[in-house]
Amino acid sequence: MPVNAAESPLARLPTPSLLLEQQRMDRNIARLTDHLGRLGTTLRPHLKTTKSVDIARRVMVSPSGPATVSTLKEAEEFAAAGVRDILYAVGIAPAKLDRAIALRRSGVDLSIVVDNIDQARAVAAKCRELKISLPTLIEIDSDGHRAGIQPGDPLLVEIARVLQEGGADPRGIMTHAGGSYDARSEAQLIAAAEQERAEAVKCAEQLRAAGFASPVVSVGSTPTAHFARDLTGVTEVRAGVFVFFDLVMAGIGVCSIDDIAISVLSSVIGHQPSKNQILVDAGWMAMSRDRGTANQPVDQFYGLVCDAAGRPYPDLIMRYANQEHGVLELRPGSTAKLPDLPVGSLVRILPNHACATSAQHSHYNVILDGQVVAKWPRIQPGW
Repeated sequence: MPVNAAESPLARLPTPSLLLEQQRMDRNIARLTDHLGRLGTTLRPHLKTTKSVDIARRVMVSPSGPATVSTLKEAEEFAAAGVRDILYAVGIAPAKLDRAIALRRSGVDLSIVVDNIDQARAVAAKCRELKISLPTLIEIDSDGHRAGIQPGDPLLVEIARVLQEGGADPRGIMTHAGGSYDARSEAQLIAAAEQERAEAVKCAEQLRAAGFASPVVSVGSTPTAHFARDLTGVTEVRAGVFVFFDLVMAGIGVCSIDDIAISVLSSVIGHQPSKNQILVDAGWMAMSRDRGTANQPVDQFYGLVCDAAGRPYPDLIMRYANQEHGVLELRPGSTAKLPDLPVGSLVRILPNHACATSAQHSHYNVILDGQVVAKWPRIQPGW
């Protein structure tokens, strides 16, 4: 039976609202930190998923870091909260160098990333102009997923030389094994993690052979972080979505549905009986447009629907999403029965992509033992 909205501990929340199950989050954090601890490697959590000071303090090894961010605004906000060791893990645009340097001059050990000679020349010129050393990692492409220099390319050493001659600090190598999101078995995930490690270490050795110390070898994605079996030569692992997990991660096999820590609370606002549809007040403005499970064996469309206590209804999904309307249907081909959800009933919808769904909301409503116990703000959009 659905939970009566008036009887639910969540009844006082407006809908749609972003919910965070603290116990699941704590369990997810402990799982990865324990795993990396056994492998002898440091976690540099990627804070782009949560964009929350409250959560950052629970996932970083200390209040000062280390941490990873995806925007300079994140770096500035976390720096203001006391984080002092930050990697800005997106290739630097030359126009952003002054902001990066301002952070360093404020006492933040900010590192930046380059993967081409033009970026390196811009960094070197700025360091030469201002007589400042800017720590820089060189991104390598470990699996053909996105950005980065190909392993073995002589350009890697040339970039390091341009940086050093300009007064910058070529600290080492970073890579992101985004190709791991296409893995469909434990064996493939383990292989992706080892490929990521091996290519990053090989590139660091290439730099060292050319006379660059390269003390940092930074790897990371949530799938490879969990399935790495050997991290020899790696100095740090970056991951972010593991704090919450989501339907994409469940589809890859990194977590179970029961590990997903965030959901969107929504109210039933209508029905279309002839179409076997239920309408709710959470559309893509609450869930995001992300369809990350579309190419997985199980397509979750715009999200998996649960009751107000967080228990999934059999095969009930958000099939369509308009701006402020969500359309719930049974999964195509399902023999399940559409649940009886009167107008006003509360449901919780699990997201495809935790980063994208969280970004639609201003704060987390923190749930502990079924009760709302806190409201944690998120860093608002901006770059």
